[in-house]
Amino acid sequence: MANHSQFGFQDASSPIMEELVEFHDHALMVALAICSLVLYLLTLMLMEKLSSNTVDAQEVELVWTILPAIVLIMLALPSLQILYMMDEIDEPDLTLKAIGHQWYWTYEYTDFKDLSFDSYMLPTTELPLGNFRLLEVDHRIVIPMESPIRVIVTADDVLHSWAIPSLGVKTDAIPGRLNQTSFITTRPGIFYGQCSEICGANHSFMPIVVESTPLNNFESWSSHLSS
Repeated sequence: MANHSQFGFQDASSPIMEELVEFHDHALMVALAICSLVLYLLTLMLMEKLSSNTVDAQEVELVWTILPAIVLIMLALPSLQILYMMDEIDEPDLTLKAIGHQWYWTYEYTDFKDLSFDSYMLPTTELPLGNFRLLEVDHRIVIPMESPIRVIVTADDVLHSWAIPSLGVKTDAIPGRLNQTSFITTRPGIFYGQCSEICGANHSFMPIVVESTPLNNFESWSSHLSS
């Protein structure tokens, strides 16, 4: 959950988000090294006395041609690895279908015979004490922790986007098209997200809440809800 004046990412709660945070730090260090080098060279040029001597610069040209290529490779390889990891969905334990509407979500647990519900934002007047305004819903998504979850995302009317920052998930919901993503929660907890595509007047009132629980708690919840 994000805090006021928070400077960095939310705490990672999935392996993909951990990789994304690590890549962000890696790219930031590369950018810092480049800026430091450029600043040093600019300072050196300003402080040195002008010289009219002509110097053969073939070695310098070779360095400033090869060095950027090495930097790009250092950024491209981990980036491609994360892209492939995010795209790979291998034998999920649970499949969840998320359907975006104006302005609420419908969820269907396709592995169960009759388990689906609509999820609306709780208005401020009905919000229990201690819950988050504009982020709490009347029906949360409940999933088993440490289990591969596949989410199939679509929309019923206009473009939406199903996004949960702490899980590293953001998938567009497009009418007439099925997009899919996957994640694994590494710990129990409640994770908040919102629609991340401007979808109309109440776009900011489409929160997403995922509750990660141990497997036995999920089985008890699913059997109670489907009965």
